[in-house]
Amino acid sequence: MVKFSYYGHSAFLLDDGKYKVLVDPFITGNPKATVKAENVKCDFVLVSHAHGDHLGNAPEIAYNNGAAIVTTPEVISEAESIGRLTCHPMNLGGSLDLPFGRVRMTPALHSAGVPGGIACGFVINIGGLNFYYAGDTALFSDMQLIGQRDRIDYAVLPIGDNYTMGIEDAAQAAKLLGARKIIPVHYNTWPVIAQDAQEFKILAEKETQAEVLVVEPGETLELD
Repeated sequence: MVKFSYYGHSAFLLDDGKYKVLVDPFITGNPKATVKAENVKCDFVLVSHAHGDHLGNAPEIAYNNGAAIVTTPEVISEAESIGRLTCHPMNLGGSLDLPFGRVRMTPALHSAGVPGGIACGFVINIGGLNFYYAGDTALFSDMQLIGQRDRIDYAVLPIGDNYTMGIEDAAQAAKLLGARKIIPVHYNTWPVIAQDAQEFKILAEKETQAEVLVVEPGETLELD
């Protein structure tokens, strides 16, 4: 059993009962955050890119927990400005075996937030489930290849529009991925990315075979 805890915006935690994997922990300054950075416990931190609403508190949380950061080399250099950290540098297309399972780094169409860098997503295998976290991205047709390469049990997709996909493109992404279930993120943090998650749920469930799980900040779901 894997637990999914949503901390608002794009920050979430996957917990298989032994290992805790934290993703894009924008906590401080996040108006939707339901925890304080100093209270977050984790073993690994995955970062999709260096914009402040994704890199967020990753360096300090990793440092305080003795956790390892998994991200691109450019983001690692940015994160290590606070001091030496345990890091696993990766790049697009690469895979990494970790104690909880396996991580594969996927493309994302978005700016990187750090010179010379690129944005990414992840396919995270944990507890026998595959989670695809798209990161901040536009819709792109090769999402179909991501779904063909790995059976996607849960796809965590941005729906906020303006900076990422909106609800129509996210529904199309769900179709390309062939995901079993979808969790929308990266919306309603600020007015510029205000979206109706229930509207997305209706649209995506009409156009795909997926079930959409709308998770409120602060909620934890047990997933299978």
